[in-house]
Amino acid sequence: MALSLEQARDCVSRQVQACMGVRPLPLAEAEGRILAEEVLADRDYPPFHRSARDGYAVRAAEVPGELKVIGQVRAGVIFTGKIGPGETVEIMTGAPLPEGADAVVMVEHTTRDNHRVHIRASAKSGDNFTPRGSEAGTHEIVLHAGQRIGFTEAAVLASVGRRDVAVYHRPRVAILPTGDEIVDISETPSPAQIRNSNATSLAFQVRRAGGIPEILSIARDNMESTRALVEQGLKADLLLMSGGVSAGKYDIVKDVLSGLGAEFFFDRVAIQPGQPLVFGRAQGKFFFGLPGNPGSTMITFEAVARIAIEKMQGVANPSFPLLRARLTQPVRQKLGLTRFFPAKLSADGRNIEIVATQGSGDVAALARANAFIVTDPDREAWTAGEDIRVLIK
Repeated sequence: MALSLEQARDCVSRQVQACMGVRPLPLAEAEGRILAEEVLADRDYPPFHRSARDGYAVRAAEVPGELKVIGQVRAGVIFTGKIGPGETVEIMTGAPLPEGADAVVMVEHTTRDNHRVHIRASAKSGDNFTPRGSEAGTHEIVLHAGQRIGFTEAAVLASVGRRDVAVYHRPRVAILPTGDEIVDISETPSPAQIRNSNATSLAFQVRRAGGIPEILSIARDNMESTRALVEQGLKADLLLMSGGVSAGKYDIVKDVLSGLGAEFFFDRVAIQPGQPLVFGRAQGKFFFGLPGNPGSTMITFEAVARIAIEKMQGVANPSFPLLRARLTQPVRQKLGLTRFFPAKLSADGRNIEIVATQGSGDVAALARANAFIVTDPDREAWTAGEDIRVLIK
């Protein structure tokens, strides 16, 4: 019985755990890597009451009114005096709030005359400054293990003084294309052959997921060739096979895996394209048998197999970021399958239309698309103007 897409994703997430080693890495080299440690704030953030506006630091109860300007403070400097009754200090964005002040009035609400300033606006305590420690307190966790390091995480790490950070090793992912009809991309194919596009596209997807792709030779449609290359692939951390997992006479991948003592967790998922999707473990290593049509290979990787690479690196909750957009045309389907339609999402992300395609082998149509419409298997039709789920490429 075929699993639903959600059941297949849950199965992979349950089976695969963080299994890669940990190493320290300079922050400058850590882009896209997965944190293997909790990161703590080394002090309060901000470390002082920080002005959020250019203006005047005041005692809120004294405004509106006219105040004496006793000094100025800018970012990076501490005002050494104290604001008393009837006094104010001119303050710049990012500067520490002087002692005695409890609010900042924006400069737009003031009129300056030498050492006097007339403040037209009222204020309440806490206005226009960020309190000390409100972003993070000393020793508070600011980043969790399992987070991917992007530009915002890099800013946090730099802010707390981390020149080096502990990250998980990237898994080595063997990619095994199968089939007598496949030739290398450098070769001129006969009328009955096709170039090996799946291995190339999978390598890009693996790298984007954080893995290190290793493309193996093409396995031919015989037991000896396929078994030897499967055994080679099982020496990596994860094996991805493309093709040979359907029910055809020459689809021998599952037989080879069975001969190697494989445990199969599932061999069919209720999605289209991509129903004959295999997931299991052999010789202590996880493997996926992905369908051979390019669209099926790409979609089953993104929807299901990618989870394994992320979990191996310590990602706590692998994401499957489905957005919603408005259909520009009606969509109909038969019940029972989650379908992925190549689609074009508008530049503003609001509208989406299906890209005409000749099927899951139509790589030109896939290249024209920038997203996939993802249907609900229990619904038959959507009208133009309705929202539908979208997976961005």
